[in-house]
Amino acid sequence: MKKFRFTRILLIIAAVAAVAYAVCPEYLRKALIYQKPDIDDYSLFDNRVVAAGNGEPWSEKAGFNQKQIPTAYAAEFDKYKTVAFLVIKNNQVLFEKYWDGYSADSKSNSFSMAKSVISLLVGIAIDDGAINNVDQPIGDFLLEYREGDKAKVTIRHLLEMSSGLSWDEAYASAFSMTTKGYYGKDLPGLVLNQTAPREPGKFFDYKSGNTQLLAMILESATHQKVSSYASKKLWQPMGAQHDALWSLDRPNGIEKAYCCFNTNARDFARFGQLILNHGKWNGKQLVSESWLNKSLSPVSHLIDKDSKNVDYYGWQWWLMNYKGHQVFYMRGINGQYVIIVPELDTVIVRLGHKRSTDRINGTPADFFTWIDAGLEISGS
Repeated sequence: MKKFRFTRILLIIAAVAAVAYAVCPEYLRKALIYQKPDIDDYSLFDNRVVAAGNGEPWSEKAGFNQKQIPTAYAAEFDKYKTVAFLVIKNNQVLFEKYWDGYSADSKSNSFSMAKSVISLLVGIAIDDGAINNVDQPIGDFLLEYREGDKAKVTIRHLLEMSSGLSWDEAYASAFSMTTKGYYGKDLPGLVLNQTAPREPGKFFDYKSGNTQLLAMILESATHQKVSSYASKKLWQPMGAQHDALWSLDRPNGIEKAYCCFNTNARDFARFGQLILNHGKWNGKQLVSESWLNKSLSPVSHLIDKDSKNVDYYGWQWWLMNYKGHQVFYMRGINGQYVIIVPELDTVIVRLGHKRSTDRINGTPADFFTWIDAGLEISGS
């Protein structure tokens, strides 16, 4: 009798769970199935191709791959499930290694490294005259931002993460806007219907919705899909060897611009080399040096949640002074990094499934593993 009763309870629980699952929103069902975002998630979504051109292979430096991952860091590489590690020195590949079945041709999700790509594209659009300047109100491009407090928000505010808008940057919550944006099918509905609870231009508050608005402004200003604009202005001129994929919110929808640019380690490294080249590639200025200088300067007039001036972020780029060297880097939530050390003419790319949950002065602790290993391999 007790066994029958227990079985009946289990069946009731299962039936209730099945009904709850059936009636919950589609994005939530996906979130429950897939749990945490992974580097191969482009296979779950519709994608738009960022077309490569003829391609320009990297040359390999004398002594290519004659070094190994330094022993002191090997355990960290394994712990955080690294799939690719690449070191570019003096515009040549010095070292690369792949794990877990990944290769030089394998695509991997950028996650928030895509924010830096959007920053480059905004700069190009301003250089082209499609956008007037960073102080142009975003309401000039988006009807929903022409009235009330939202009308105060400018492109500058989005770039520096000081918009004061209501996007909910909560990665652990299944009900946050970040989760809805990632697994849902209506990014415009999320970002266009935000409120403006805080005065813009005062406080640093990292929100993916800011980058998504920048992408929508790009599409409005250039009359091109973000992927097409990226292909024409960056991907082909930089000599990318593989088509990239930019994941969409729905079939023929818009790019998940704050994340979800998918390519391989060698092609990701081109963004770093472009910074080392001061915005040039093969002598052609792709993005103005003045834009890069502004983008890679700290937004120190802003105050963060700890009441400190922001010296670690620019216009969608992370910044650091490390061991006496100025460092710029792109960063993604699962430990995606393109690290640029101009003084040492070095680019380090790390891709993988995980990053550290610990922080050192606000920076994920694993960052220091990748930069130290890369600099040791480069002989710097």
